[in-house]
Amino acid sequence: MLPPECLHFLLLCFQVQVLVAEENVDFRIHVENQTRARDDVSRKQLRLYQLYSRTSGKHIQVLGRRISARGEDGDKYAQLLVETDTFGSQVRIKGKETEFYLCMNRKGKLVGKPDGTSKECVFIEKVLENNYTALMSAKYSGWYVGFTKKGRPRKGPKTRENQQDVHFMKRYPKGQAELQKPFKYTTVTKRSRRIRPTHPG
Repeated sequence: MLPPECLHFLLLCFQVQVLVAEENVDFRIHVENQTRARDDVSRKQLRLYQLYSRTSGKHIQVLGRRISARGEDGDKYAQLLVETDTFGSQVRIKGKETEFYLCMNRKGKLVGKPDGTSKECVFIEKVLENNYTALMSAKYSGWYVGFTKKGRPRKGPKTRENQQDVHFMKRYPKGQAELQKPFKYTTVTKRSRRIRPTHPG
């Protein structure tokens, strides 16, 4: 008997074949629907990283119920456990130290919650053209995780995808090995020149 993951994949392939066979079908709509649908079959991916804020120049911290973007590289409160919530790009973000989840309430305020089962604690990862990542609320469409230059949270209704306030880089915690490799490092290193050995004439 095939494992549940294989059955789920085969079912998805069948759905795609049916869609392709129909005329004038926008495949992007199907992908978006699959991204928004809960995936309770596949194994959840767990990643450990930091989220570097483009505006504050620091990292997001989950300090219990309080959220900020003032964490230094390697700060224990800036280490985030990120779990995929769906077949696509929906994630739940939990502070490794406090075990509180990053959430957005109905007023658009970023808060930490001990229970992350609410849809207020689910975000859609969007990789932007400038290679930054934006996190849009799955419950309140168009509202993003964002911070001011001082690292204070912005309210969701005051955020837009093209604002630098909502742009983040994923970075591994300083001095720690990654759990998985879902993305490349964001730090840049200079290439060292290769020195060819000289042979005596």
